[in-house]
Amino acid sequence: MQDKPNVHARPSRLVHTFSIVARDSESGELGVAVQSHWFSVGSLVTWAEAGVGAVATQAMVEVSYGPLGLALMRAGKSAPETLAALLAADENSELRQVALVDGQGRTAVHTGARCIAEAGHETGPGFSVQANMMANPTVWSAMAQAYRAADDEGDLAERLLRALEAGQAAGGDIRGQQSAAILIVKPVSTQRPWDDKVMELGVEDHPHPIRELRRLVHLHRTYQRMNRGDELLGAGQTEEALREYRAAAAMTPEIEELPFWHAVTLADIGRVDDALPIFHQVFARNADWAALLTRLPAAGLLRDDPEMLRRILGS
Repeated sequence: MQDKPNVHARPSRLVHTFSIVARDSESGELGVAVQSHWFSVGSLVTWAEAGVGAVATQAMVEVSYGPLGLALMRAGKSAPETLAALLAADENSELRQVALVDGQGRTAVHTGARCIAEAGHETGPGFSVQANMMANPTVWSAMAQAYRAADDEGDLAERLLRALEAGQAAGGDIRGQQSAAILIVKPVSTQRPWDDKVMELGVEDHPHPIRELRRLVHLHRTYQRMNRGDELLGAGQTEEALREYRAAAAMTPEIEELPFWHAVTLADIGRVDDALPIFHQVFARNADWAALLTRLPAAGLLRDDPEMLRRILGS
C-alpha cells in the first residue's frame, strides 16, 4: 500500500452530520456512530474493521477515505499517519471532515477550512467527535462531554449513543434529523468477517433516528441473549440456556417469538408443565404460533410426541 493513496476526483455528496469514532479502553472494541439529515447516512460515513480501526468520513464526503483509511491502518500506519496520507492525495481536502481511531486508540481528525459552519471537532483519549453544518458551535463539545461522562455507565454502544443524543440535544444538524447508524467491531479479528462485527445497525429514514437507533440497539441486545441461549443449549448447558431465554423474553416482552422458543426448549427437555403457561400466553396473542409448533417435530426441533403436542395445543 502506497503512503499516498490515489483519491480519484468524483462528485461529492453533501453528508453534513455529527459523528463519533472511539476505541473502548476496556473491551478494545472499535466503533463509529453518526446522525445526519441525509438518507442512509451510515452507508457513506461509517467504516470499521476488527483490530484495525474506525473511520467517519463526512461533510463533502469522500467515501473512499473509509476503505483507504482502513487499508492504511491495516498495513501498520497509525491514525495520524493515515490521515496525513489521505489528505495529501486529495485536492479537495478543505471540503472534507474525517476522523479516525486505530487499534491502539490513537486518533486523528480533520475539519477542512471550507466545511460549512458551524463545524468543528474535539478529541479525547481514544475518541474523536466531529460535526459540520450544525445549529450552533456547542454540538461537538456536548458530544465529547457526554462520552466522557458515560465512562463507567455502559459499554461502547451505550457511550456512542449518549454522544449522539447529547449532540442532538445541543442543537444537532441545522437541517434537522433523518438517519443514524452505529457500527462496532471486535478488538481482534477472527479472520471471519461475519463474526467480527459486534453490532451494525442503521436507521435509514425516520423523524427521530437517534431514538429509533437506541430502540434497535436494545433489540440487538435482546437477540444476543437469545443467540447466547442457543449456543449454550448446543453445548449441553440447558439451565444456562434457559436463563438466557428468560432474560431475552423479559427484555422485550412485546415480541412473541422469544417466549415461544423458550417454551419449545422447555417442552423438548420434558418440562411441559413449565412450558404450558408460556405457550398459552403466546397462542392467545397469535394463533399462528400453534400452527408452527406442529411443524417442528419433522424438522427435528421438537421431540416427536403426539400426546405432548395434544396437551400443549389444548392448553
